Formats: sequence, structure tokens, C-alpha cells
Amino acid sequence: MEYRNIIYETKDQIAWITLNRPEAMNAINQEMSGEIVSACRQAEEDKEVRLVIFRGAGERAFSAGADLKERARSDSSSFIERRQVKISPGANTQTLAVAAITKPTIALIRGYAVGGGLEICLCCDIRIAADDAKMGLPEVRRGIIPGSGGTQRLARIVGRAKALEICLTGELVNAAEAYRIGLVHRLVRPEELIPVGEQFAQSLLKGAPLSLRFTKEAIYVGSELPLDEALRVEADLSALVATTEDSKEGPRAFAEKREPAWKGK
Repeated sequence: MEYRNIIYETKDQIAWITLNRPEAMNAINQEMSGEIVSACRQAEEDKEVRLVIFRGAGERAFSAGADLKERARSDSSSFIERRQVKISPGANTQTLAVAAITKPTIALIRGYAVGGGLEICLCCDIRIAADDAKMGLPEVRRGIIPGSGGTQRLARIVGRAKALEICLTGELVNAAEAYRIGLVHRLVRPEELIPVGEQFAQSLLKGAPLSLRFTKEAIYVGSELPLDEALRVEADLSALVATTEDSKEGPRAFAEKREPAWKGK
């Protein structure tokens, strides 16, 4: 599929999805949103892809969020109608598409990641930021609120108190503070961002594909359940993984002192 607002590339079992409107700080317009959804589906369905990395083109921003110029031109009633469609169960927004990827996902953040840009990052399993990054949800200063999961995912990641501070003030958080509060997992120099992201990806790819998928599912599903129910989810997924060929290959490779040859089944 050809894309106009993103770049989709695959290399060494990794799909790279690059938001590609650097002249607009990778602001997300309606067309880009649809392309992100399509790219997420493409990565999820490609059996050769085992991990997905998101990044922004250029040095200024991962993404400055929603394209406010496009939004200003939109009729408010039609925008509300679109929102009502988007928040319905199973709706296809860019954040739901990113969150629906069952493979590990990484966000590489340089420059600004605000509004909808940060909301995409919050959907990723791992966030690595350059030390020039600035993140936030400034929607209240535009007369709106974070509407693509920002209030909910941010609170689950950094805690309710810090999420309230970030969302209600609308102020941006610098990279050092983002790392301190657990918003990002790693902090690196700008020139290290891609190499460290690739290195981190390779460390994840050492795991068996289904083990990675079900470990991710166990954590996300279980974290929303009481402990006894979460333990049952973990036990069920563990039993399921134990039936796979890779569950036999792992111990066999360890005993034979070699790298496992995962089959993903």
C-alpha cells in the first residue's frame, strides 16, 4: 500500500512506522490517521514482522498532535459526529490501532510528543526518548480534552496525581522529568535514539513470538483485574503457550547451548 503521510518499512523482522509530515511537526490530520490504522493492520498481519517501532520524521517532533489547522476548518457538529463514531466499540482510531497490535511496540521520541502524538506513544509497550524530548497533553489550553486515551493511559502509567497535574496544567514535561516519573523507559542522546531503539528491539526479538505476545496480553489484561482473576488469566495463557512447538525448542536449545530457532507456533 502507498502512503502519503507516513513511511512504512520492514527490516530484520521489524516494521518501522514513521509519521512523515516534518514540515507540520508530524501533526496528525485525518488522512494520516487513516494511514496509521492501515499500517498497524499491515504490521499485525505480516507474519514476517515480529516487532513494530514508531517514530517521527525530522528532528523537531515525534508528533505535535492533531492538525489544529484542519480541525479549525472543520464544522464542529461534523467533528462531534466523527467522535461519536470513533469512540464506539471496535472503532478504528490511530490509538486503538496501535494498542491493538499484539506484537511488541516501541516509540522513539525526539522533540515534541504532545496531544495525539503522546497518545500514540502511550499505546506503545516501550518508550525511549532523546534528551531533547518534550511531552504533554495541552488540550485544556485549546478548549478541548485528550480524547484518544490520553487521560486514561497516562494515569495508568504515571499515576493519577501526576496525570492530573500534566493534563490540568497543560504544561509540557521535559525528557528528564518524563524518565523520573516513569513516562519513558530509557533516556538517550538524540544521535543514540535510533541505535538504542534497534538494540532494544533486538533484545526483545530473542524471545519466542508467542511468548512475547501472551506475556504482553497477560500484563495488560491482568493489570485491570483483581489479583485472583489475573492469576487465572496468566495460568490459562501459560498453559496455552506450553502446547506450542517453541515451548519445546527453548529448553532444547538451552540444553544444547545454542540459539533457539523460533517458529512462532
